[in-house]
Amino acid sequence: MSNNDPSTRPKRIFSPFEIFWHWAQTLLIFGLLFTGLEMSGLFTLTGFESAFATHITLAWMLIGLWILAIFWHVTTGEWRNYMPTGQGLMSMLAYYAYGIFSGESKPYAKTAASKHNPLQRLAYFFFKAAIAPALWISGLLLLFYNLWRETLLGELLPLAAPAAVHVGAALALMVFLIVHIYLASTTGNPWYAHLRAMVTGYSNEHSTDSAEK
Repeated sequence: MSNNDPSTRPKRIFSPFEIFWHWAQTLLIFGLLFTGLEMSGLFTLTGFESAFATHITLAWMLIGLWILAIFWHVTTGEWRNYMPTGQGLMSMLAYYAYGIFSGESKPYAKTAASKHNPLQRLAYFFFKAAIAPALWISGLLLLFYNLWRETLLGELLPLAAPAAVHVGAALALMVFLIVHIYLASTTGNPWYAHLRAMVTGYSNEHSTDSAEK
C-alpha cells in the first residue's frame, strides 16, 4: 500500500485530554472494582478498613475527574459524540453478529467529529445515563448514611436499598467493561488497532470524507 493513500495514513481522532481521561478513568474504575470486591469479602488482601479507605479516596478522585471531563465535553462540544442515534445501528448490529466473522467491511468509519459508531454511542449513553448515576447516587447515600438515617428519607429508604443498587450497578459496570475490552481487543485491524488509537490518538480506521459528517 502506498503511504500516499489517505485511507491508510494515521489520522488524529482522540485528543491528548481524551487519552488522559480514558486511561485515568480506567485505572480508577479498576481500583474501585478491586477494593469493592475485597470489601464484599470475595478475597482478603489489605483488609476491609484499608480497602474501604482506598475505595472512598478513589471514588472522590473519579468524581473530580468526571467533573473535569464534563466541563471539557460541554465547552468543546465533544458531548455530541455520545448522543445515541438510530442511523446505522442495525448495520453495526449485523456486522458484529455475523459480518465480522465473514470478512465484511466495517459499515462505519470514525472521524474526529464522529468518533463512535451507533452501537458504541448507545452503550456509552447507557453507561453515562444509567450505570454511572446509579453508582454515584447509591454510593453517596451509603457514605453519608449517618446524615440521613434519622430523617424522613431514612424512614422511607432502608439501607439495604442503596446497597443493592450499588452492587447491581457495579455488576452492570463489570459486564460493560468485559464487553468493551473484548470488542476493543478483537475487532481492530490489526487486533491492537483500537488500543493503539487510545494510546497515540491516531487511527488508520477513519473516514476519508473531507466533510467528516
